[in-house]
Amino acid sequence: MSSRKFLEMLSFARIAAIILLAAIAFPAALHAQVSGGTLSGTITDPTGRAVPQAQIVITNIATGVGRTLTTNADGFYTAVNLLAGEYQVTVSASGFNTETKTGITMNVGAQQTYDLILRVGTVTHTVQVTTEAPAVQVSSSEISATVNATTVRELPLNGRSWTDLAALQPGVETIQTQPTFTTGADRGNRGFGQQLTISGARPQQNNYRLDGISLNDYANGAPGSVLGGNLGVDAIQEFSVLTSNYSAEYGKTSGGVVNAITRSGTNSFHGSVYEFLRNSALDARNFFEDPTVRKAPFKRNQFGGAIGGPIIKNHTFFFADYEGIRQSKGIAEVATVPSNAARAGTVSCSSNDVTNLVPGCATTSDLHTITVDPAAQQYLALYPVQNGSIAGSNDLATFTFAGQQVVNENFVTTRIDHKFTDKDSLFGTYLYDKTPYSSPDGMNNVLLGSKSSRQIVAAEETHSFTPTFINAVRFGFNHEAVANNQSIKALNPVATDGALGSFAGRTAAQVQIGGASLLGGGVGGLPTYLYDWNSYQVYDDAFVNRGTHTIKFGFAAERMLLRATALTDPNGIWQFSNVENFLTNVSIAIPRRNCQYAFPA
Repeated sequence: MSSRKFLEMLSFARIAAIILLAAIAFPAALHAQVSGGTLSGTITDPTGRAVPQAQIVITNIATGVGRTLTTNADGFYTAVNLLAGEYQVTVSASGFNTETKTGITMNVGAQQTYDLILRVGTVTHTVQVTTEAPAVQVSSSEISATVNATTVRELPLNGRSWTDLAALQPGVETIQTQPTFTTGADRGNRGFGQQLTISGARPQQNNYRLDGISLNDYANGAPGSVLGGNLGVDAIQEFSVLTSNYSAEYGKTSGGVVNAITRSGTNSFHGSVYEFLRNSALDARNFFEDPTVRKAPFKRNQFGGAIGGPIIKNHTFFFADYEGIRQSKGIAEVATVPSNAARAGTVSCSSNDVTNLVPGCATTSDLHTITVDPAAQQYLALYPVQNGSIAGSNDLATFTFAGQQVVNENFVTTRIDHKFTDKDSLFGTYLYDKTPYSSPDGMNNVLLGSKSSRQIVAAEETHSFTPTFINAVRFGFNHEAVANNQSIKALNPVATDGALGSFAGRTAAQVQIGGASLLGGGVGGLPTYLYDWNSYQVYDDAFVNRGTHTIKFGFAAERMLLRATALTDPNGIWQFSNVENFLTNVSIAIPRRNCQYAFPA
């Protein structure tokens, strides 16, 4: 064995040892993944023979940043981790014409193949060819589709959430496995992001990535604010949806992969300012709405701006995007509450067992008078007075009111790209999203709120050690803090009364009456969930050319830390079979414990 071969084998052994040590040091799932595209091919002469040592310059037309490499002894070249965009490829070799190909479009995560034939001539002759990307990727068997920049930014979107566009791809469908988010904890406990099924998988089986960093939230669901979407349409260059057959480099998923990259600045300054308005004053009345009642108010202002350009031409670029939402939406709430007659102590005999009617009741349709227990009288202050009736019911009536949902979202994305040398480049991305949401509970006693706060950091350095060995190292941080269904303040002063509490230091408990709506109790009575999620990520991807083969290997380590605090019915729940039992303080018996619970004296 020659000394050169021995040194190459020793070098590979050292790299394998480093990867093995990294895998041991980070107890997490290992996989490799890059967000850029790969361009490869073979340079030959007209007879089909390989052209070694041909110089190839691949230049991003928008930024002017070029990457120079040479073909190996087999005439093969590979350029990895190219930023999505349009490129120009210039090939030159001694004794051949210089050829330039323009119009080569690289997509996020794409693997394009371009084989070039050099014509015999002198270097003073230049042949320029305009081409397009092939419709079929011959170097990959994965099934995927790309949503390009034009589609992302120009297709009308209600709410401007770019993940909604994933549903345009075959095999992807938007589903709803949880109630639409208004008030309550169910929606947020599964995450707030868009729920997609990709190739039939559950929403929690997908992996969402931005600039190579995993964005999955504390529930392993799609990233998103309280409103359920991802803003920053103007900050997304493009994204792809991988539905099946994707390679091992895409880990942490048994469903699909949504892989997005942010926009970078160019050698020219570009910017935009916008505002989108929705207002109930511009809406026609629903056909079924009562013409005598004022339409539910709805105001949404969605505004922002984006700007990008050079800091140092051909070397350093920046891009920044801000988007805000100010929304106030009227919601009609209808609750079933004790009627005015029941509040006064007149209840239906049908509230009792028909085989054991109380004195004064000849039939179940009769009414009788009861004495309202003082403890129940206190809780009646939390039940709003009826403003509607229920046909055929004496004990129950309806209460309707117009609540107001208020959302104020602020979303920021920034990106810096820098080229140190022809062999070394770096980019960094920072994303910030904060969305507080508030809405009254079902009986207008307590103002409830949910708040999501996200911060994401990504940084990647790509270095070319030799023309046949390129390495990309990437670091990421994903933080999310969520307060789900938290009491903000009392809308009814009684909601803060500690005298109604079932436990020391708590306010009124929840009340469930058969046939009536659930009374949420006082401040802090409904279930509240707090999530604090941190994900620390490290990736390394190496690319080695040997002959006409490209070897790609690497690892990823992700440390995930979740702290969840669940306050499930912290004030307790009183349960009554009917209105009369509530008013007389006779709660539902628990047979296993052979006891009954009642309001505290």
